Order: sequence, then C-alpha cells, then structure tokens
Amino acid sequence: MFEEQATEELMPSELGTKEYWNEAYLVEKKNFIEYGDVGEVWFGEDSALRIVRWLCSSDLVKQDDSIIDLGCGNGMLLVELAREGFINLTGVDYSQNAIDLAESIMKMQNLTIRYEVRDILSIDDTVMSREYAVALDKGTYDAVSLHPEDSKEKREKYILNVWKLLKPQGLLVITSCNWTEKELILHFSTKFCLLSVIPTPTFQFGGKTGNVISSLVLQKK
Repeated sequence: MFEEQATEELMPSELGTKEYWNEAYLVEKKNFIEYGDVGEVWFGEDSALRIVRWLCSSDLVKQDDSIIDLGCGNGMLLVELAREGFINLTGVDYSQNAIDLAESIMKMQNLTIRYEVRDILSIDDTVMSREYAVALDKGTYDAVSLHPEDSKEKREKYILNVWKLLKPQGLLVITSCNWTEKELILHFSTKFCLLSVIPTPTFQFGGKTGNVISSLVLQKK
C-alpha cells in the first residue's frame, strides 16, 4: 500500500513559476496581435479533443453545467467546448497576459466565456462561493508540482482547493505529462476517487508499454 509521504517530488523548474508563464504569454499575446496565432495548445490539439469528446459523451455532464478551466492559458480548451454548445464556461489563470490572450481569442471567435485572473492556490471567498460541476486541468497540476519552493505543500493546497470548488460528486478532468496514472490517483485519493481513464497515446520501450501523458476523470468524494 502506497502512502502519500512516499511520493518523490519533481525536480524544480522555471515552468513552475508565475514569472515564466507571464513572459511566455506576453510573447503569445504579441504573436496573436501581429499574426493571429493563438499560441501553443498544451499537450497538443488531440489531447484537448479527447477531453471534449469525453465530456460530450458523458451522461454525467450537461451542456449547461458550470465548468471551470484551472490555468486556462489561451483558453482554447474552453473555445472547443463552447463550439460544442457548452454555455456555462469559466477560465482562470494567474497570468494576466494569459487572460488577455484568451479574451482576445474569445472575441475573435464571437463566443461567450467568462475569464478571470485567479491563482488556484490562493482563491478567495468570492470564487469559493461558486460551485462548479466540472473542473478541467491540462498541465496546471504539473506546473504546481514543479514550483521551486514547497512543491509538496502547494500540491496538497491545490488538491484541497479544487475539492472545495466542486459541487458534491463534481468531476475533475486532469491531464498530466509529469505524473503517471497511478501517481495521480494516489495524490488525489483523500478527496477524489477514480471515475474514468481517458485513453492517451502509448509507447513501447524495452518490452514495456507506457503513456506519454495521463488523462483521468476523478470524482469528488
């Protein structure tokens, strides 16, 4: 039986800092203004489409359910959901540049999506007063895990805050390239249970099969 204390932390990286993402999205903002380039889709477009397909096909998710994208970046995952008819969408990111970019893309697409500058690690009572049916995370938990300072405490804070944001039996759809399926289930086990695994591309090496990324649907306990 594994214990959370046995988890090895990731090596710290600048990808875990707000400064890195502010600079990255500043560049993407300029590129969008000059060339209409929406920027990088984290983990690729196929990853986003797999999430969208799962949400569209699930009996547990309705098109008017409240959905929040944690660390939304350029907001392209929410854009895809809006195109599929989802109408109650919120994107939050701690980078003002990311939110600026996401809002510009939304306006260009003539869509309605709520965007807010928020840090999931320090969300206030205003945000907590809203309860969401679904939370999406495509790389944000990875970034939290890479923070140069107190990454374990920040991971635990993240898990608690996401749990607080969700309605009873709410869903967290999380995609990671740094943690395996088993590790994610372990990390979130005190607050969430595994509902579904979204299939992702596999690779073979040395006679063993693995996944490039892990994509899970967890349900609030």
